[in-house]
Amino acid sequence: MWQLMICLYCPGGTAFNGVVEELKKVTTRVAHVLPVSDDGGSTAEIVRVLGGPAVGDIRSRCLRLSDESTSEALSVRTLLGHRLPLDPSEAKLEWYQIVEGEHTLWDGVSQPYRETIRAFLVYFHNEILRRSAEMFCFTNGSIGNFFFAGARIFFQSLDAAIFLFSRVSQIPAESLVLPVISTNDRLTLGCELWDGTIIRGQNEISHPSNGRKEVVNKDCNSCSALPSRIKRVFYMSSEGSNLLHEVFPEANRTVLEQLSKVDCIVYAMGSLFTSVCPSLVLRGIGETIASRSIPKVLLLNGSHDRETTGLPASGFVTAITDSLNRTYGDPDKSLKNLPKDYVNALLVPKGGQIPLDVKNLASQGIFHVVTVDSVRDAKTGVIFDSQSLIQALTSLISGRRLVEPDLLTENVESLY
Repeated sequence: MWQLMICLYCPGGTAFNGVVEELKKVTTRVAHVLPVSDDGGSTAEIVRVLGGPAVGDIRSRCLRLSDESTSEALSVRTLLGHRLPLDPSEAKLEWYQIVEGEHTLWDGVSQPYRETIRAFLVYFHNEILRRSAEMFCFTNGSIGNFFFAGARIFFQSLDAAIFLFSRVSQIPAESLVLPVISTNDRLTLGCELWDGTIIRGQNEISHPSNGRKEVVNKDCNSCSALPSRIKRVFYMSSEGSNLLHEVFPEANRTVLEQLSKVDCIVYAMGSLFTSVCPSLVLRGIGETIASRSIPKVLLLNGSHDRETTGLPASGFVTAITDSLNRTYGDPDKSLKNLPKDYVNALLVPKGGQIPLDVKNLASQGIFHVVTVDSVRDAKTGVIFDSQSLIQALTSLISGRRLVEPDLLTENVESLY
């Protein structure tokens, strides 16, 4: 098995999950750095009633990394990956069957695992009942999210909850799932547009619901356009509504430690401003990444979404650079590093929608651009072929040298 250590800056949702399955076949020595500001789906209901950080992205990644080599491991994974029905009454009924240990999802789960998992589901349920003034809606609820929230509240520690979830789902010890901010508090993401508009909440930035309680539609063309392009994202107090409420949480020290010793840094595809950039804007992240002379690879999206409409490839690099430099925030906290200090290679899905402006990339100091085979997804459009992506990534990293070509026409190199 491949032994280089990778630090992945990635969304926790579907965009990268298929690639994780393929990556596991090559190496498990990966630090998965994830945001804790998602306020959509069943995570939103947990945060609304119980507070705390959003755990949905972390739960999603933990499940993708979990063991599936035995029938019991598959049963545990199925249980923690289960979602309740969309109908509120049916969802509540099924939840009671699960929490009382009577659901068929428990079949195949041995007594020690059953007692451990159920104990934290019961604890989560009791915490809901204690807040009788807030009616909890179980619609489309994730059992894994409920287990995770129960563990976090019991231990009063996000790190302890991740440790427990990792052991229950039997994640390899060398695979780290790291919240970019280690906190037991609620975090709110804010967004400033170039026209001065401030948007509060990750879901309102990427997939606004207009106040409706429904399953978020994450199809690439499901949302109306923003009134102006995004200037930056930042963290704000839970009750804040403008720039005066900006807060500056500390980066997870373990993330900084991993960044200082990994062999490669990868910015994965997904929602650029709401899933990738929130893990970059913290003090210490830009400083550490800029100091490393290693491959720093951007996996370019295959399609535009509400956040990136009209952006070329160089625009993605600029957004990452501005986030790591904290360019538009407090000037006393900003950096002035160059794009090539943060990104020195791009992997691009063949036939993707994002314009590949190689001359602008070259002006940013980025000369290594590799096209990778792609497939078409019905919901998200063009995406990387997972096997081809991992082959391209491992080839790039194992070479360890990113040589600048003499001609711009050599910028785009096809491995396949």
